[in-house]
Amino acid sequence: MYFSNNIKFLRKRKRRTQDDVAFALNMKRSTLSGYENNVAKPGVSVLMAFSDYFKIAIDTLIKIDLATLPESQLTQLERGYDVFIKGGNIRILATTVDSENEDNIELVNETAKAGYTSGFADPEYIRVLPTFKLPFLSRERKYRTFQISGDSMLPIPDKSFVTGEYVENWNYIKDGQPCIVITLDDGIVFKVVENKIEKNGTLRLHSLNKIYQPYEIDIKDVKEIWKFVNYISSEMPEPNSEKEDLVQEVRALRKEVKAIQMKLEI
Repeated sequence: MYFSNNIKFLRKRKRRTQDDVAFALNMKRSTLSGYENNVAKPGVSVLMAFSDYFKIAIDTLIKIDLATLPESQLTQLERGYDVFIKGGNIRILATTVDSENEDNIELVNETAKAGYTSGFADPEYIRVLPTFKLPFLSRERKYRTFQISGDSMLPIPDKSFVTGEYVENWNYIKDGQPCIVITLDDGIVFKVVENKIEKNGTLRLHSLNKIYQPYEIDIKDVKEIWKFVNYISSEMPEPNSEKEDLVQEVRALRKEVKAIQMKLEI
């Protein structure tokens, strides 16, 4: 049971003294010290009090060694994404960390994509993926990079490496948000998402390339969602020919208008 270590860890993480926490929980400092040092055993009412104070479920306080979690998962807990409290379906995110217990960015390249839909929750599968760091990204978020294929998201080129931020609560996805969606049947898809979860339990997926029609998938067929952060490509994006044609037409119209004005001034 990790309760004693966890309450000490959380107290120090929040930069609270034993006096601060003891006062908030209406107990003596010596009593709190006993709990933190595993000398005194908490009853149900005490467990509930600590759970309310830290906003973390009793199950988590007892069963999970919080000090071993990477920063991204700790931050999720502190934001209220504790599955025991929410009562939602538990999504276990397999991840890797570096020697300082900070999250890596795992790379799912073209070769690894085929196995990801079945191995995404397997720590052994995730452990063998290549990893790297992007120093400009927040250490409080969890990121993963996927290599995309095809032309459905042009002007983002084929074979680009798209990095996404892990989305814990899918209901918060905003319409028009590009996302990497891990699906049961279609595998890894990179699309612009229209959130229809509350309306009919689906996501409507749109391509940037307008020759591809949007389509809907049942939320039950979705395994993971990663919100688009950036992409890396060795190719330059294709020029937007329609936009260039429009610019040329506007320039031509301006010249014609200017010529007419000059004739009127003569």
